[in-house]
Amino acid sequence: MVDVQTALDEICRGAEEIIPIEELKKKLESGRKLIVKLGMDPTAPDIHLGHTVILNKLRTFQELGHQVVLIIGDFTASVGDPSGKNTTRPQLSREKILENAKTYAEQAFKILDKDKTIIRYNSEWLGKLGAEGTIRLASKLTVARMLERDDFTKRYQSGQPIAIHEFLYPLFQGYDSVCLKADIELGGTDQKFNLLMGRELQKDAGQEPQCVLMMPLLVGLDGVKKMSKSAGNYIGVHDAPNDMFGKIMSLSDDLMWTYFDLLSFRPLKEIAELKANCASGQMNPRDAKMELGREIVARYHGKEEGDKAVESFINQFAKGAVPDEMPELTLDNAPLPTLLKNSQLCASTSEAMRMIKQNAVKIDGKVIADKDEAIANGTYVFQVGKRRFARITLK
Repeated sequence: MVDVQTALDEICRGAEEIIPIEELKKKLESGRKLIVKLGMDPTAPDIHLGHTVILNKLRTFQELGHQVVLIIGDFTASVGDPSGKNTTRPQLSREKILENAKTYAEQAFKILDKDKTIIRYNSEWLGKLGAEGTIRLASKLTVARMLERDDFTKRYQSGQPIAIHEFLYPLFQGYDSVCLKADIELGGTDQKFNLLMGRELQKDAGQEPQCVLMMPLLVGLDGVKKMSKSAGNYIGVHDAPNDMFGKIMSLSDDLMWTYFDLLSFRPLKEIAELKANCASGQMNPRDAKMELGREIVARYHGKEEGDKAVESFINQFAKGAVPDEMPELTLDNAPLPTLLKNSQLCASTSEAMRMIKQNAVKIDGKVIADKDEAIANGTYVFQVGKRRFARITLK
């Protein structure tokens, strides 16, 4: 067991906000095994590194000896979490929810210790509430209080519809905490209202209220928007090892340290030393980034694949080699920016034009600096930046 201050330092690492931190310290000082809760609604079949930020924090609690409870929101997923949404979320079928839940759990156990994790489905208790229980639960909150939520306020003021069932979601999430007698609940910064609802309902039930720990939303590869598939700036946990490693190497040096804080399992002292060495010039930031890439790839694909990804990167980029394997596509001939977008080498034609202007686009090793350059039909190796390749046949 580590001392309370060391434990608190690890828990606070990378956290955006803890409410209230004084209560958390008292819970840690009690010496008992705390119940640490995270709810995940299986609204999609897979996850990216942005989703793993909170899972990493759960692992920290496991390593400190506390009981982690991962709640699969099979009931709440059918309601739809309104957090941060400007429209009512579509409701999923029971079959799709259970299908997604299976892969969620499998991916979570790449980070969490399966033997030290309790998985619960919130349909166990929410499905038994019935009409009377739901009405009693709904009586705990006023409409005015609910409209204090920023996303609801914006939708209400702009005339966007808010379905009545969406008001129930925070109550259901809070009720999960009552049923588990949770000591701590984790969530993203966009979950603050829902997380605090657990405290209110626990106080009403005569329980010691949970502490709330919120993690920041991981910025994606573009360094601007939060990581998401829709923005095309994500690293999926199922990405191939070399693709995953290459994406990590594309991070800016500044953003790399955020990824170390939120994704690495290295001790804080070790990360501080890496940062100091890079700042002093004793270490090239690229080498620190390679160690981050090795660690992340090894976590999801094994140590051997992590080592191979480093070796492949050195051979391919440090020595200027073209990879043996790359996507192979057949496309209709079109202007170069359109080709780069259609091949997914660039997220948009505007990004494509920016990369061309930066002399970052090559065809068969030749830099293409003119966005209007005509390309005859045939098969070519297209390259964007240092890591994006595709063998494209134009017709």
